Amino acid sequence: MKPSSTPVPPRRRTKVAAATRPRAPSSYVSVAETKALLAASQEWRQARLNADDMLSTEEAAVLAGTSRVTINAWIAKGRAIGLSQTRRGYRLPRWQFEPALWELLPALSKALGVTGGWAILSFLETPLGGLEGVTPRQAIEQGRSERVLELADSAFLQQ
Repeated sequence: MKPSSTPVPPRRRTKVAAATRPRAPSSYVSVAETKALLAASQEWRQARLNADDMLSTEEAAVLAGTSRVTINAWIAKGRAIGLSQTRRGYRLPRWQFEPALWELLPALSKALGVTGGWAILSFLETPLGGLEGVTPRQAIEQGRSERVLELADSAFLQQ
């Protein structure tokens, strides 16, 4: 069969046809939903910064028997969990200075592939199915550090 030499006009979509087609659901959230999520996140962060278990950099230095400069260096390296504030400085969870957690923090930071305090804190305080619904922090306190590191490493690999 010989190809047609007569050009075929392209199909034109009319506005009516496009308007009557069902829209595919968007994979993006709306601007209003995004603003609501960000506001809730900011409220949660502020509440966490003001929690009773939080220390200033100076208080953490006294507790650890070191200087504020050293605490800041530890935070930068992922050796300590420092939560940035809207104003200058960090707040640190007191419980991280307990021996079981303190010894594990550098390995945990490396396994997660992050040094940011909010990311490490979120991992430690979020219940995980791989830990039967307890938080990694609770599991570490129960002596299950190796399992927590396994889960942190697999979380990093999934990023």
